[in-house]
Amino acid sequence: MTSGSGSAPRRRPGSEPGPGRVREPGSGSGPRHGSAREPGAGTGPGSGSVLHVVRAGALTTVQDAGRPGWAHLGVGRAGALDGPAARLANRLAGNPPDAAVLETTLTGCAVRPARTVVAVVGGAGCRVTVDGRPVAWGAAVRVPAGSVLDAGPAVNGLRGYLAFAGGLEPERVLGSRSADLLSGLGPAPLREGDVLPLGDPARSGPPPPAGPVPWPGAPAELVFPVHLGPRHAWFTDAAIRTLLTAGYRVSAHSNRVGLRTVGPALERSRTGELPSEGMVLGAIQVPPDGRPVVFLNDHPTTGGYPVVGVVPEAALAAAAQAVPGTRLRFVRA
Repeated sequence: MTSGSGSAPRRRPGSEPGPGRVREPGSGSGPRHGSAREPGAGTGPGSGSVLHVVRAGALTTVQDAGRPGWAHLGVGRAGALDGPAARLANRLAGNPPDAAVLETTLTGCAVRPARTVVAVVGGAGCRVTVDGRPVAWGAAVRVPAGSVLDAGPAVNGLRGYLAFAGGLEPERVLGSRSADLLSGLGPAPLREGDVLPLGDPARSGPPPPAGPVPWPGAPAELVFPVHLGPRHAWFTDAAIRTLLTAGYRVSAHSNRVGLRTVGPALERSRTGELPSEGMVLGAIQVPPDGRPVVFLNDHPTTGGYPVVGVVPEAALAAAAQAVPGTRLRFVRA
């Protein structure tokens, strides 16, 4: 899966991080732009309230419930792609559902808290260890100060979620701590040596009693209900039938911006291009190659390729765990 723009937008994510992030002394590049705060300054009970990044993984970002409501200013929503998994991880850690978590992609990550912390690793199934010793996946575990919590590569699914009692507390941008890979808002994707502020665990409640937890598995097939429009008239009747009956697969070029597809192209009924217009979460945009792209959380707020339909938000969470090659069908809503 790629980490850059996965659809029509031409802007690339900013390479500099958001606030609340510093490099460890001696890391070679010094503090990254926008992260001049000392570790832990103003973030909980003391300077030990930080999380050190030992292994960043392929793509690990800070995510919360996102920043909806800013599209009129050209700002996307961002936020955890698998919202139900992020909320469940937070609940098991005793956090509010919108507390900031780490979202990993495929290869997991490893972190070292400077203080003892309760953590939960959920979402994509993986091996979890503390200082090399196996611990429970999908449940609250105690990570002693200075120990390394390692969430290994995904064995099913794609994106994992690491929640910590008290949450993560990089500075908010427009009300959210989420990273937006398209605009560059919020904290940058993690790198080895980064330090993240931890919230005060006293603000969290106790984890729920131990017991079976209904973590959803990775989808064997995605089925997306489609509300046709607003530009379905730009496609032939045969193209609409193809969209609603043909089989597609998830492309390896998918990312947080959009889920790209492999399958039959959709033929247009008219030539020319549209003026740029507003784009929404779940929009099925059709670029010149004719293969549908389903916009996800880091999607652009405007675009000029026609949108043949829209997938309801409730159906999109499964896309976060769909590995390349997963079967995909579009059906009329």
